[in-house]
Amino acid sequence: MTLTWEMLQDRALRGDPAGLLTLLIRAPEQERLAIAGDVEAGIRKSDRDAWWRSESAPGYANPNPGYALAVIGCMPTAARAAALLTRGNMRTWATIGAPRLTEVARFRQIPWQGELGRRIAERLPARDADGNLWPVISALLQAGDAEPPITENVVRAWHAHLVSVRTHRRDRSAPPPLSMRLRDDPHRDVLLPGLFEFAGLGADMSGGSWNETTGSWSNEPRLPGIIAYLIGEGILERKTYVDLTVDRLLRGGKPNELRPFALLHDALEPTVDELSSHALDYARLLPEAPGAVATLAQKALRTVDDAGRLELETLLDTSGPTLVRKEKTLVKAQLTWLERVARREPARAGEVLETVAAAFGHPALDVQERALVLIGKQIAALDPGTVARLAAASAQLAGDLPARAAGLFGVAAPVTGDEVPELPPAAPPAAMPPPITTAAELAEELVVLVHERSAIHWERVLAGLVTLYATEGSATLRAALQPVLDRYPGHFAESSWNRTEPLLHLGVAIHSVIDPGRSGGLWGRLVTSVRTAWQDGRRGGHDSALSATPDGVLGLRVAELATQLTRTMVPLIMATPTHVTGSVDPSVLLERLRRAEAEGWQPWPVDFEQALLRLPRRTDPGVVAGATALTSPAGRQFAAWLTRGGLPDPVTRRFEQTPDTGRRDHWARDVRRVVAAMSPARDGGLRLERQLLTLAPAAHPEAYPDTFHESGDVLTMVLPHHREAAAAWVLPELAAMADQEQRAGAEVLPLLAECSGPVGPALAYGVAYGLGARHQENRIAAGDAFLTLAGRPEPFAAAVGAALTDLGADGVLKLSRVVPALTDVHRAGASVALWEVLAAALPGLLPAAPRGLPDLLELSTQVARAVRADSRIAGLAEIAARDGSSRLVKEARRLQTVLGH
Repeated sequence: MTLTWEMLQDRALRGDPAGLLTLLIRAPEQERLAIAGDVEAGIRKSDRDAWWRSESAPGYANPNPGYALAVIGCMPTAARAAALLTRGNMRTWATIGAPRLTEVARFRQIPWQGELGRRIAERLPARDADGNLWPVISALLQAGDAEPPITENVVRAWHAHLVSVRTHRRDRSAPPPLSMRLRDDPHRDVLLPGLFEFAGLGADMSGGSWNETTGSWSNEPRLPGIIAYLIGEGILERKTYVDLTVDRLLRGGKPNELRPFALLHDALEPTVDELSSHALDYARLLPEAPGAVATLAQKALRTVDDAGRLELETLLDTSGPTLVRKEKTLVKAQLTWLERVARREPARAGEVLETVAAAFGHPALDVQERALVLIGKQIAALDPGTVARLAAASAQLAGDLPARAAGLFGVAAPVTGDEVPELPPAAPPAAMPPPITTAAELAEELVVLVHERSAIHWERVLAGLVTLYATEGSATLRAALQPVLDRYPGHFAESSWNRTEPLLHLGVAIHSVIDPGRSGGLWGRLVTSVRTAWQDGRRGGHDSALSATPDGVLGLRVAELATQLTRTMVPLIMATPTHVTGSVDPSVLLERLRRAEAEGWQPWPVDFEQALLRLPRRTDPGVVAGATALTSPAGRQFAAWLTRGGLPDPVTRRFEQTPDTGRRDHWARDVRRVVAAMSPARDGGLRLERQLLTLAPAAHPEAYPDTFHESGDVLTMVLPHHREAAAAWVLPELAAMADQEQRAGAEVLPLLAECSGPVGPALAYGVAYGLGARHQENRIAAGDAFLTLAGRPEPFAAAVGAALTDLGADGVLKLSRVVPALTDVHRAGASVALWEVLAAALPGLLPAAPRGLPDLLELSTQVARAVRADSRIAGLAEIAARDGSSRLVKEARRLQTVLGH
C-alpha cells in the first residue's frame, strides 16, 4: 500500500499519532519524500479551510501533533520542515513530545536535526504559550550536536522550562531538584549568561517557584541561590558571574527586574577585592538605581571605604545626587557615613560638609535638619569661605530651618516675600469639535466610537446621524455605514450580553435609516422603553432595554432616536453640547428652538430634557428675553426653565456603609466606606429628574463596584453643572480605589472638577479617596482634580479636609499615600487651598495620631511657611509640649514655630 497524504491526514484528524508513526516507519524513504509536496499543500490548505473547527466534531482531535510527525517524516530539508512547523496554524504541534519526533528523525537518519532545532528556535514566539516547544528544540539540537541560538526568546523558553515543575510522563515521579536540573542541563553554559544579558528576562526570574525539597511554593526567586551554590561547587566560574551580576545591575530596569540579580549579589558575598574592582560601578548605582540596588551599592562602597581603598573624590561625587534621593533611610545612612569621613580626614572636612549641604535640597525637613545639625557640630573648624558657601546653600532650607541656619552661620535670617503662591484661574472648558458634515466622516467616527466609547464621540455620531439623514438621505448613509455594521457584527447585532448596550441601540437606529423596512424584537422593546420614559421618566427594570443608572440617559436618547428618526421631521439634536464638559450654551439652544418654530417641528422629549439639564446656572439676560418670545411648547418650557433658575441642587448626605460581618471574605468584614445618599430638592420637574437625583445606598459596601469604569465621561455630561450629583453616583468606585485597591475609576475625578456646581460631601469624599488611592496614577488624577478645583471660585477645601479627617483617623485612608499626593499639589502652586485642607483636617487627626501623621505635619509646616499662615490648630500645642523627641513631637513643634505660636 503506497503512502499518501490522505492516509496521514486521517490518522492526524482522529488523534492517532501511534498509527501515523507506524505508517511513516513502514513506508520506504522514497515514498515519504514523494509526498512531501502533498504534505505541504495539505497543511497550507488546512489553514485556508479553517480546519481547527473540526476539533469540536465527534471523533476528531487536534491534528497538529500528527501533522508534525508527517512533517518530520517526509520533508527533505530542515528549511522546508521549519517553514511548516512555525506556521500560525501549527501552534500546538509540540504537544506530541520530543520522543516521537526524534524517533522518526532517527529512523530516517536525517542529518539536519540540529539545523531544524536552530531554525525553530530562531522563530520562537516571545512567550512559548504551550510550554512544549523548548523540550523538542533541545532534543533536536542535542541529536544534531548543535548549539542553540542565543536570543531573548530562546533564553526565556529555556528558563521557563528549567524552573517549571513537571512530573515524568511514565512513572509520574517528581523531577530532580532545580539545582540538579541546572547542573546537568546541556545548554547551561551557553544560555545561562543570557539571563543577565537580556533586560526583559529579569521579571521572569523574579517570580516564585515550587520548592521540590520542601514540597511548597516559594515566593522568593530560587535561581539566584542555586547559581551561587553551583559557583561555590566550582561548576560555574565565580568571576564571570560576579561581573555579569554587577553589569546587569548597572544596566538598570524596574525593581522587580533587578531583584533576582540583587539577591544573587548578596548570595555571592563579594570579597573586598571584588568590590574594589567594581567601586566605580557601585558609585554609579548609588545615586541612580532603585532603592534596594542603591542600598546594596552603598553597603559595597562602605566596605571598600572601610578597607581604605575608596577614593574620597569618588565618594563626594556620588554623594551629592544621592543626598536628594527620596529614600530617607538611604540618605540618612549617607549623611552618617559622610560625618564619619569628615572626622576621619579633618583636612578635607570642608569639602565633605559642602557635599553634606546638598541635603538642604531634600524635600523632607527631617533630612534637611539632620544635615544642618551635622554641619553645626563641625562648623567651628571650618574656614570663613566654607562657612559662607554653606550659608548660601542654606537658602534651600524650608520650615523652621532657615532661621536656625541664620543663627548657625551668623547671617541675617531670610525674609519671606510678600507674595503668596496662587494658582491662576482655571481655563474655561474647551469647545466641542466641529460637527460631522459628510457620510464618510460619520463612518470614520462610528469606527472610532466602537473602539473608544467616549461621550464626545457619542455626541458627534448622534448629531451627525440625525443631520445627515435630513440632508443626505438613506442611500448616502447606507453606502457609508453598511460596511461599518458588517465589519463589527458583534457590536451592532443583538446577543445575550449586549441587550442594554447603547451601541446596539445605535445599530438599530442606523438600520432604521438605511433599511426602513427592517424591524425586530429589539426595536419593539426600545419603543416600549421610550414610551415608559416619556410617561413616568423610568429607565431600567426587568422589562426595559435601558440602564437605570445616569449613564442610561445616553441609552434612552439613542433609543429615542432609533424609534423617532424616520417617523418625525427632526433635522437636529437639541442636546448636542457646545463644550466638552457637556454644557450647552443657552444662546445656541435658543437658536435651535427658533429654527424648530420656523420649520414647524417639535424636539423629541428626552433629547430636549437633556438639553435643559446641560444649561449653565446663569444665563445672559438677553437670552432670557429672547426665550420669552418663543411660542412653541418647547420654547415656553425653555423660557420658564431659564426664569426659574434651572434644576435645583439635590440634597446629598454623607452615608456610612458598615462592615458586613456575615460575609466570609476578609475585605467585606473589615471595611468601612463612606458614600453619599441623594434625593431631589423638589417633586415634579422633568421626566428624567427624579431617577437621576435619587440614590439610596445599601447598608454594606459593594465589592469591586465598576458601573462607571468605562462611562465616567458619559455620566458627567448628563449633569455638567451639578457635579455633586454625578459624584454621588460614582463615589463607591472612587472609594474602592483606596479600600479595595482597585485600579480603574479615577479618570472621572478631573472631569468632575471641570464641571460646575457646589462641592458637597460626595465630591469631597471622592477627592479624598482619590488622594489615598492604592495606585499612583489614580492619586495623580485626584491631584489634577484638586488643582482644577483650586482654580475655581466654588469653596471645596474645608469639605475635603473634613473627609480626610474622617477617613484618615482610623486608617481607612493611608496617610503614607495621601501625603505624597498633597505634596505634588503644593509643588504645583495650590498651596493656599492646600493649607485650608490641612487646617481643616489636622484638628481631627492629631488626637487619633494615625500612622503617617508626622509626614503630614512636615508637609503642613512647608505649606504654612509658603502661605505665611498664622492660624491656630486645635490640639497642636498639646502635642508640641510633650516630653521626648519622637518625630511626631518634633514635627508638631516645628509647625508651631512656623505658625508663630
